[in-house]
Amino acid sequence: MAEPLPTNGLRKTVDSGGVALGVLDNTYSPTLVEFYGDLGVDFIWLDFEHGGPDPWDAATVENLLRAADGTGTELLVRLPDTDPTLVRKALDLGVKNVFLPRVETADEVREAVKSGRFRYDGEAGDRGLAAPRARRWGLGENYIEASDEETLVGTTIETKEAVENIEDILAVPDLGFVFIGPFDLSVSLGHPGEIEHPEVQDAVETVRSAAVEADVTVGGLGFGMDDVNEKAESGYQILHVGSTTGAVQNAVRGWLEEFDGERN
Repeated sequence: MAEPLPTNGLRKTVDSGGVALGVLDNTYSPTLVEFYGDLGVDFIWLDFEHGGPDPWDAATVENLLRAADGTGTELLVRLPDTDPTLVRKALDLGVKNVFLPRVETADEVREAVKSGRFRYDGEAGDRGLAAPRARRWGLGENYIEASDEETLVGTTIETKEAVENIEDILAVPDLGFVFIGPFDLSVSLGHPGEIEHPEVQDAVETVRSAAVEADVTVGGLGFGMDDVNEKAESGYQILHVGSTTGAVQNAVRGWLEEFDGERN
């Protein structure tokens, strides 16, 4: 019996003008993905560029997806490469939200976005048509239409070249979102780690304002909840509020600091 395919909660939030709040889980744990979902986060960011399992490891990725599916949250997966084959693989496994690392041109972005769609900009897309997990192994209803409607393929803006080409990148049809990466951007601009450097901040603002003007969803890192709230007010709709390791670090250090006895 055919079953309706699940909607993309992250896309629903941003399309309605809302703000999605998420956590970076740098332990890549299905248990924590499930727990974060129960806590009510809108998405869990899995960064396969800087760590984590091999994104080609289908069984591992599927277990992370099942943990998210069970609690009604979404995964936001950063791939380690812009290879369209990898985009298609992630989507076939059931990931609905992917974004690309270190792009520089609109052509790179267009190729990846097109690879995630069956129909693209009035023409044929490059998505492969099979019966994978995303299709519930052939049981999914209206798979082609639902996939094109629910999938978000976005890109990180984290290089000097991407900032210079931002207008062309934002004009790519069906681009899901841009996510501003200030740390890698600081490296590309010659100020590694200095995310408050005026040149880095100018680049961040260039991207933010251009995305808002072009009506393309913009995402970014939050550095404390005051910063998250300010960014939400300025047009960001996908916001990282913290990480697993950051939360554990704060909790454990707090416990140790409050101990009244002596420690060796």
